[in-house]
Amino acid sequence: MSKTARVKLFIPVLVFVVLSAVFFHLENRIITGDYDPSTLPSALVGKSLPEFSLTTLADANTEITAIDLNGRPALLNVWATWCVSCRVEHGYLNSLADKGVTIFGLNYKDDREQATRWLSRLGNPYKLNLFDVDGKLGLNMGVYGAPETYVLDAQGIIRYRHVGVMDAKVWRSRVLPLGLDW
Repeated sequence: MSKTARVKLFIPVLVFVVLSAVFFHLENRIITGDYDPSTLPSALVGKSLPEFSLTTLADANTEITAIDLNGRPALLNVWATWCVSCRVEHGYLNSLADKGVTIFGLNYKDDREQATRWLSRLGNPYKLNLFDVDGKLGLNMGVYGAPETYVLDAQGIIRYRHVGVMDAKVWRSRVLPLGLDW
């Protein structure tokens, strides 16, 4: 057996050792709490929302653009009726809206009638709801799924992205420290 053939025999062992080290490191981060999947990076943090023109959920004839969301700090919440976690966070979003927090909805890849009935039944925390039936805006924003919440400043700049349920803990630990005038 040639020297080259013997070296090739060790390649799978080397790959196994490297992958084991990577997985061990990630598992250790999860166990120690250093890894939080809700803080997925976003290329849009620090930038404006992508340009868009979408109708509202309530009215297929009313079009909204990114500029219409400017003027005050707000949450842009990506939600859908098919999303179980969206139902979990919905009560908390209602309580934030009751406290005067501006929340815009992005109804993502959903049915207009079902979404309207859902809001009638569970309450509507949204100042307005964008209807993204084909998911184009969601795709441009890098949405993985629902729920996701983007924190916008008064100029429409994305300051933070949260993947998963928005709750009191996230609000206190991640959103309020941004120092926006809610």
